[in-house]
Amino acid sequence: MQTSGDIPRVEAGADTVHWGFFDANLKPVLTIDSGDRVTISSVSGAPHQLPPPGSPFTVAPALPAIYAANGPQRFFGHMCTGPVAVRGAKAGQVLQVDIEAIDLHDDWGFNIIRPLAGALPDDFPETRLIHIALDAAKMIGKLPWGQEVPLRPFFGVMAVAPPAAWGTIPTPPPRRNGGNMDNKELVAGTTLYLPIFTDGALFSVGDGHGAQGDGEVCVTAIETGLIGTFRLTVRDDMTLTLPMAETPTHMITMAFDPDLDTCVTVALRQMIDLVSTRAGIDRYQAYALTSLAADLRVTQVVNGAKGVHCMLEKRYFEPSS
Repeated sequence: MQTSGDIPRVEAGADTVHWGFFDANLKPVLTIDSGDRVTISSVSGAPHQLPPPGSPFTVAPALPAIYAANGPQRFFGHMCTGPVAVRGAKAGQVLQVDIEAIDLHDDWGFNIIRPLAGALPDDFPETRLIHIALDAAKMIGKLPWGQEVPLRPFFGVMAVAPPAAWGTIPTPPPRRNGGNMDNKELVAGTTLYLPIFTDGALFSVGDGHGAQGDGEVCVTAIETGLIGTFRLTVRDDMTLTLPMAETPTHMITMAFDPDLDTCVTVALRQMIDLVSTRAGIDRYQAYALTSLAADLRVTQVVNGAKGVHCMLEKRYFEPSS
C-alpha cells in the first residue's frame, strides 16, 4: 500500500489480490474512514492470455507473483484487488462509491473468444485470442486488423463482501453484492450504491475494461488493468436490495438473473419504486412515465446471471409542481 498525497493507494499484487472468489472472511488490505478516498490498481490476464515474448507491450511485473501465490486452480474468474474496509460500515447500510477517476494501467488489453461460451456458444468452435494496443493519449484501442475503438474504461467488477452465510462464492455471476456487473455506464463521474452485508463493507475491484458494448457478447471486453480513485461513504439513510447507480444525468437500476425476462421485471420494478418515491407520484403514473422516458438495456448476457439495467433521466425525479 502506497500513499499519493493524502490518498492511500492499493497496488495489485500477490498480497492484495484475491482471484476468482468473494468471501466475507477476507481480511482487509486497508481500512479507511467513511468519506475517505482510495486509489486501487487492477491487473488482468492469466498466463495464457499475456502478450507473447517480443511483443511491444509491457506486462505488469506483479502478475508472475500473483500467479505463484494463487496456483493454476485460480486461473479462472477475476483478479480482484482488495478488500478495502470502511470503518463503521454495518450490514443493512449502503456503501456509496463515487468513481472519481479511472486511468489505464497497461498499454495493452486482450479479447478472447472461447467455444461453448458467450452469447453464441456453438457458433465459434475455436479459441481465438487477440491483443489490442491501448493509446492513452488518444484514448483509443487499435484492433489487430486496423480498426479503432474509442476507450471508455470502467471496472467490470466492483463489489462488497457477500453475506457470511454464502461462504466462498465465484466472481463470474453478478449478485446482490455487486461483483461482475459489467455495466459500461459505471465510468468515472458515476456513483455506484451497493447494499452492505458484512461489517466493514469490504470493497474490491477488478476486471478492468477499456471498452465494451452492452451485452459483452463474446464473453470478454477489452480486458486490461486499470487504476481507479474512489470515495467510499457509508449511507445509513438508504436501504437497497440490489446495486443502483447514478450518473450526472441518469438514475440506473439493475437486475441479475439467469432469465433475461426476470431481469427486465426486477430492474423495471426497482425504477418504478424509485421514481414514485422521489417524484411523489403513484405507481401507475411511474409505470406510464417509464414507458415514455426510461430505457431498458441489456447489460451483459454471458456471466451465468444475465443483466439488465434501466436508465431514467434525473429530471424526472424532481417532485411535480
